Amino acid sequence: MNFHRPPDTPLSPPTGLDARIFATRQQSVALADPLSAEDQCVQAMDDASPTKWHLAHTTWFFETFVLKPHLDGYRLFDERFPYCFNSYYEAEGERHPRARRGMLTRPTHDEVMDYRAYVDESLTRLYASGKAQEKPIATLLEIGLNHEQQHQELLLTDILALFAQSPLRPAYRTLADPKLADASPTTQWMAFDGGIAEIGHAGGSFSFDNELPRHRALIHPFKMADRLVTNGEWLDFMQADGYRTANLWLADGWAMAQREGWRAPLYYVEQDGQWLQMGLGGLQAIDREAPVSHVSYYEADAYARFAGKRLPTEFEWEVASAQAARDCNDLGSDLLRPTPARQQQGLRQMFGDCWEWTQSAYLQYPGYVPPAGAIGEYNGKFMVSQMVLRGASCATPRDHSRSTYRNFFYPWQRWQFMGLRLVEDA
Repeated sequence: MNFHRPPDTPLSPPTGLDARIFATRQQSVALADPLSAEDQCVQAMDDASPTKWHLAHTTWFFETFVLKPHLDGYRLFDERFPYCFNSYYEAEGERHPRARRGMLTRPTHDEVMDYRAYVDESLTRLYASGKAQEKPIATLLEIGLNHEQQHQELLLTDILALFAQSPLRPAYRTLADPKLADASPTTQWMAFDGGIAEIGHAGGSFSFDNELPRHRALIHPFKMADRLVTNGEWLDFMQADGYRTANLWLADGWAMAQREGWRAPLYYVEQDGQWLQMGLGGLQAIDREAPVSHVSYYEADAYARFAGKRLPTEFEWEVASAQAARDCNDLGSDLLRPTPARQQQGLRQMFGDCWEWTQSAYLQYPGYVPPAGAIGEYNGKFMVSQMVLRGASCATPRDHSRSTYRNFFYPWQRWQFMGLRLVEDA
């Protein structure tokens, strides 16, 4: 193996804003810490990736886009790693098939950790050289930081997908009690006027390219529920034969539900005539007042029809988010599961608990131009056949969410913390 080991005494990491990079890198390792080496090697399904792969891929990103082109004298940790840990960047060459990432028993977990240490030490040298403050490099570092935060959420949802298939139903770790004495499932409907709204990121801070350019959109008057749909409401939908009532469903959704045998959200488990829920804390009783999660767009749309409402457009969601409470349950809460809505003024749960399906297709904004080079493959080439989700979840790193953030998934996917909020025309 052509490994280049980090020095025994690495350079001290920088302080101030630069330290965000290293804090994020350390957080990824901390999230993987409760897992065994065996846990970190297995791939639950084609959409998910092994924990070890996430740790290596985020490292490959910094190595490929920051260090190799911008740190003088940089040598690849291992010349075979780009093939193993490239995700979908055609401009960076061939890669190991996505569906077979679980076959990468080599490199070992320890070798991946050596890889991370080597790249972190090289990033420290880049900062020490002063080049990291140059705008093009600083932009790439900021993208790398946000990219790693995205993979922290994926790390958690992918390990949940794995543990949910285990006959032992293991817990990722013991979860803290949320102790929400002010929880309130009561729904208020907030009214919003129509008009021309400015949509998209206004600049001045980081955003992904798919949040640009800022543009105008027509909004019709609407009312929005101040909280997410709950497990209790979803159980009522199930009891009312919602999964067996064809006229509630889009044709593709109905075909998918029949083909896959959907009867409940992804991690609902029926035992002895009762429904339980698999989460990062293991198999638990369903909290009826907590938001329902792990539902597809098809399911969310069917529920909205059942309730006589609809899903918001992503533009309605963005306009409404200006009146949202920001004290939400994200990864920084360390609860690792959706929790009941608290008594707060304004819209609740918009930046935590669950990503929220919108009825908007994932398309480019007017005037959108992808960035040049391989980085341009990050978002733009996926702008077809997917739906937009807004907000954040209980697994989204703190400070990673914003009102203009556009998450996107295929309408049948369910393994993320995906939920829904209802709106109606006013």
